[in-house]
Amino acid sequence: MWFKNLLTYRMTQDVSLTCEALEAALRSKPARKPESQVLQTVGFISPSSKNPEAPLAHKVEGVYLLALRTYDRLLPPSAVADELAEKVEEIETSQARKVYKKEKDQLKDEIIQSMLPRAFIRKKTTYAALDLVNKLIFVNTSSAIAAEALLSTLREVVGSLPVRPVTVKIAPTATFTDWVKNGQAAENFYVLNNCTLKDPDEDGGEINVKNQDLTSDEIKQLIASGKVVTKISLAYKDLVSFSLNDKLSVQGLRFESLLQEKAVQDGGDEKDGQFDASFLLMMATLNEVVPQLLTVLGGEEISLGL
Repeated sequence: MWFKNLLTYRMTQDVSLTCEALEAALRSKPARKPESQVLQTVGFISPSSKNPEAPLAHKVEGVYLLALRTYDRLLPPSAVADELAEKVEEIETSQARKVYKKEKDQLKDEIIQSMLPRAFIRKKTTYAALDLVNKLIFVNTSSAIAAEALLSTLREVVGSLPVRPVTVKIAPTATFTDWVKNGQAAENFYVLNNCTLKDPDEDGGEINVKNQDLTSDEIKQLIASGKVVTKISLAYKDLVSFSLNDKLSVQGLRFESLLQEKAVQDGGDEKDGQFDASFLLMMATLNEVVPQLLTVLGGEEISLGL
């Protein structure tokens, strides 16, 4: 269990949840495939097992791992539009009259309902780790929409979940730009060889730099011309590497091989032991890296609620 992406949320109030209460809440909304006339369903599944009796709140040393399963029926908009155009043309030709918007909308709804039972179903799983002690939620996605879908569904079943995305006191672009300009990040962090530079003007262009020396004269000239760094690739000690954008969204999160090897050693021969050892090491790493990252980016912006 190693997250590939990361959005971090701060709980703005104490959240008191026992393992039993959380498990019961999650079981009130289990994942189910959509019925023939339903476009989407969401619900929780076990994050560690396909056994329907397995816990939906997988607890390892005080941290809960959750998994939200989303089922979507896929209806290509172009297919619906083509069917609608044919139906409109047929009516206008056979009845010698104009089909207006209200009737078109009704026809479109009828077409969608007729096509739904034959539509393909796509499933997506989003994982999250709830650290109630440190008041942090780590969501394994780079999509704010997917993260909010998980959080809102969790809020629905537990009754209340006061959270907000973590933010920092200094604009991340200013810090990223300084790091690239000086060829050095903060202590324990290292600038790697990818970044995105953007003209701060509203209609300004964007340059994606990949596998290049960010200390080169060319990059320095781009910064001197006014461009700012909106995304940067970093490493922390010898533990993880990742890309970070100005919204504090982490992508391409990679836990180094030494950590993964340690998880294999600690987990023993059983699959469950390997899973728990990986999750435990991942959380220990995230609880070290994320606070350090927020600190070097100017410190976390704390709301009045905290």
